[in-house]
Amino acid sequence: MKLFESTQLGKMKLSNRVVMAPMTRSRAIGNVANDLIADHYSARATAGLLITEGTSPSPNGLGYARIPGLYNNEQMIGWKNVTDKVHAKGGKIFLQMMHTGRVSHSANMPANSRVLAPSAIAVAGQMWTDSQGMQNYPVPVEMTEADIRDAVTEYAKCAELAIQAGFDGVEIHAANGYLIEQFLNANSNKRTDGYGANAQGRMRFALEVADAVVKKIGAGRTGIRISPYGVFNDTGAFAGVDEFYTELTQKLSSLGLVYLHVVDHSSMGAPPVSADLKKRMRDHFKGTYILSGGYDAERAEHDLVEGQGDLVAFGRPFISNPDLVAKLQSKAALTAADPAKFYTPGAEGYNDYR
Repeated sequence: MKLFESTQLGKMKLSNRVVMAPMTRSRAIGNVANDLIADHYSARATAGLLITEGTSPSPNGLGYARIPGLYNNEQMIGWKNVTDKVHAKGGKIFLQMMHTGRVSHSANMPANSRVLAPSAIAVAGQMWTDSQGMQNYPVPVEMTEADIRDAVTEYAKCAELAIQAGFDGVEIHAANGYLIEQFLNANSNKRTDGYGANAQGRMRFALEVADAVVKKIGAGRTGIRISPYGVFNDTGAFAGVDEFYTELTQKLSSLGLVYLHVVDHSSMGAPPVSADLKKRMRDHFKGTYILSGGYDAERAEHDLVEGQGDLVAFGRPFISNPDLVAKLQSKAALTAADPAKFYTPGAEGYNDYR
């Protein structure tokens, strides 16, 4: 099957076309990757490519309880333990850089950090904090142009630290309603300056981040994740969304990024990304194209054979099946995960699946 064939990702050889999708798991006590996390990823190193959980490039981006960061030396050393263990098993691993922006609460963040966003519009609803339980999302601070420049620099510095920590590359998280998508999305970006006002303005921050990261670590080590029609974190579709993402894809491709990771959350109840838009993005992006969204082996094989993508990301099945690649290949039954333990601290529901 094509799914299990080796392939190239830029200059890297992957053992198969299975990608472990990035998934927040909230095990990083003190926002530092630890032995639990190292054991978790190394147990799944048979995937062609591992993409880590969202990792903040800034104290301002630590929106959820117990998520990791990578903006200081202690965090770099923690992640180095992870990459060493993955590489010892022959795996390849990218760091996903995720600044949560307005999807945050001060109770989850370190002192002197700020909840930032392109516009001062709060997310509807509540989020979990360890110290105060469920809390309403706060109204974020609208970023100044100086704040935006600082954030771009933080992404580039995080990418540099990722390479020092031994990662094979980074994925820029521009999906799921986090900071970069907050700029991209017309429902959350109401700015009237050069970082809003029109489609080109809303793309500007994403493109500046991508350009800065490429200049720091190289295009062959830089991928990006996007989610047209996503509804996570109070985003949603907007007028001209197909044309917007087609143009964005062209601009990202011109930077030479190694991959485009497209999220279709229709399997989780979101509106589907149309086949036409997927094809347009596929046609306009010169690098590797990663499919994602509720895949099983049969559907993955079909879409790979049809040329709809080059790699396929699997998310939740990897939670409870560290040997997912072998199980998919042998058509063995998959172990069910326990959703109640997706975001709890400790090894239970994390490293106790066999």
